Amino acid sequence: MRIVIAEDSALLREGLVGLLERQGHEVVAQAASATELEAVVDRTVAGGEAPDVIVTDVRMPPTMTADGLDAAVRIRARHPQIAIMVLSQYVAPGYAAELFGDGARSGSSGAMEGEVGGLGYLLKERVARVADFLRSLSIVVAGGVVIDPEIATLLVSGRRTALDALTHREREVLELMARGLSNTQIAEQLVLSAGAVSKHVANIFGKLGLATGEENRRVRAVLAYLTAQQK
Repeated sequence: MRIVIAEDSALLREGLVGLLERQGHEVVAQAASATELEAVVDRTVAGGEAPDVIVTDVRMPPTMTADGLDAAVRIRARHPQIAIMVLSQYVAPGYAAELFGDGARSGSSGAMEGEVGGLGYLLKERVARVADFLRSLSIVVAGGVVIDPEIATLLVSGRRTALDALTHREREVLELMARGLSNTQIAEQLVLSAGAVSKHVANIFGKLGLATGEENRRVRAVLAYLTAQQK
């Protein structure tokens, strides 16, 4: 397999490279940010040496939210023949749903049958189970789908909360709220206008059932987010 690895932790990135190269696979490029990931993939494709699969973390620079996932979805739209394996440290069914929803649809556009790479979403702890991880990579390279059993259980169970109604961007805004950032700081971090952030915040309050005039709406929204992260 020809593989691109995207992981901002140098220690974990080098560990993955060593693991895969010892198994006889070729790591054709490495990236420490989502921006770098897109650039190296486009460059390898343009040079006629496209990778078979991309292995990327969800949370990466520049914003340390879901940049890796977003980059994977964009790459999927441009190069649907490349398989994608997303790794996450957290049990986040919403991220998996985005990959298998938007990512799968993007891959189906403009590609002939048999030319669309597979998709995978695993928790990082699965990488320690080397045989299972390598088997999962082989499945997605062959055009198959792999999803972590723990995440699959939550997706299939239909267990939904008010947070599930939030869009990906609204979740990003709420996460930054939970980190103590003001609307102005959130706008700078996500490169949005102040008006756009205010609209996202209002949507978050509405979807969480926090009515206008209700006290401490921001604090209550953050508490809802933090509580969900601990489940």
